Amino acid sequence: MKGIDQIQGSMEALSAMQITADMEGLDAECKMVFRAKEVLAVILQETIEEYRGYSRKEIMDFIESSSIDQEKEVSQGRTNTQVQGEHAEFKQLNEKVSYFDLLFKAKNPRLSKNHVVVSLHIDLEPQKTYRPGYPVEKRGIYYLARRISSQLTLVTDTTDYGRLEKCYSIWICRDDVPEKERYSMSFYEFRNTHNLGQCMPDRENYDLLTLVVVRLGQKEYSGKEGDEGYNFMRFLNAIMYPHREDFIQTISEYIDFSQNEELWQEVSNMSGLGQSILEEGREEGREEGREKGREESMQALVLDHLEEQVPRERSIQKLQKLFGLAEEKAEQYYEKFTAGVRYK
Repeated sequence: MKGIDQIQGSMEALSAMQITADMEGLDAECKMVFRAKEVLAVILQETIEEYRGYSRKEIMDFIESSSIDQEKEVSQGRTNTQVQGEHAEFKQLNEKVSYFDLLFKAKNPRLSKNHVVVSLHIDLEPQKTYRPGYPVEKRGIYYLARRISSQLTLVTDTTDYGRLEKCYSIWICRDDVPEKERYSMSFYEFRNTHNLGQCMPDRENYDLLTLVVVRLGQKEYSGKEGDEGYNFMRFLNAIMYPHREDFIQTISEYIDFSQNEELWQEVSNMSGLGQSILEEGREEGREEGREKGREESMQALVLDHLEEQVPRERSIQKLQKLFGLAEEKAEQYYEKFTAGVRYK
């Protein structure tokens, strides 16, 4: 059944879906699916206040593709100096290095005018547990504070604080959710709560931090159509608990892969998931788009493994298994993606 606001799927999204379908959820490989703009658009439409009333296709266009970056340090020293798309390492005052899961920028349509683009800074944090030993809400607020401070370089008497842009931190927690809180969502915002005298503060001057916490909790989502947030929770449930027979059927109601010409190359080489999608389409397309999607997925896998200190040999084995590479080719890709990258 065609979704109400269905998006045309890309090769990058399909490649991530193929890998995700074989994972149990929240492995390094599974997290690659969150890099797909199609997936991000579904999530942002339900969590970003500034995107209310916009279609998922419009939201995809708001996302700055070049800004999508995984494992950026939360440490102020790194976020102030890291070049987009690179992983140069910095450490601030002997502080423990922490990492955002997925950090990117997207256009703020409320404040952008003419040729001046104002951005939203978005941090997406898919989490295996809602109870990691500390309140997720406090960690989210800490991440927001870091993201705000990282927008300015060295603070001086001439620092222009008016340049600060709004930040969102979105936490999607999968397991260990109390029964009464399952499939719920909470928003935490910085608000002007009380005024004395005649004053009307401009909201855009203080509305800079929003934390969103989404709680799932069960492999089988028992919500009913018509329930508040039903379509969103159903989508997240499929993404976060992907190892199910109905995975592709559910996702295809939100993301349509059947009409994209980039997908019709080498159908016979696709996995069972890809085959089930592609057999409805044409068997021709552009090799360039397919290869780009594969390489980006491979790079995301390798960098995730590197940050999680997975042994080199294990990463190479994963590249061979998931992408059908010979050992020598897998080693070449591994060296290419890890050149100059170090994690502590």
